[in-house]
Amino acid sequence: RVSPDYGNRGHPRNVEPTSRSIQTQNTPPDARTMSASNLPPLAEREQPWMRHGLCRGYEPSVFFPSDGAGVENARKICAECPVAAECLEYALEYRIDHGVWGGVSERGRRRIVRQRRGTTLAL
Repeated sequence: RVSPDYGNRGHPRNVEPTSRSIQTQNTPPDARTMSASNLPPLAEREQPWMRHGLCRGYEPSVFFPSDGAGVENARKICAECPVAAECLEYALEYRIDHGVWGGVSERGRRRIVRQRRGTTLAL
């Protein structure tokens, strides 16, 4: 995710210290490839709902797993999260390619995008 300096999961460090991060030392290398072209404007990166995400209590690497077991662990956390739906929509809107967002993996989000495109074309 050119990779900006991100805090704790997907939101820039310079917004506030409790931000989530895409690029940290603990994030796997494949999660550092998000291009600047699909990032939201700085003012939109930290959303009010993000303060309530259960992911804030975990290392970013939990949500950027390298195997299927890691994806399942992240999904379990997301399943209990009160803002999972908002998180998923954020990832879909900004086309975030890596990690588990709202309990959905990269592959799952690609599937959702294809399904929505098909629904829109059918209307």
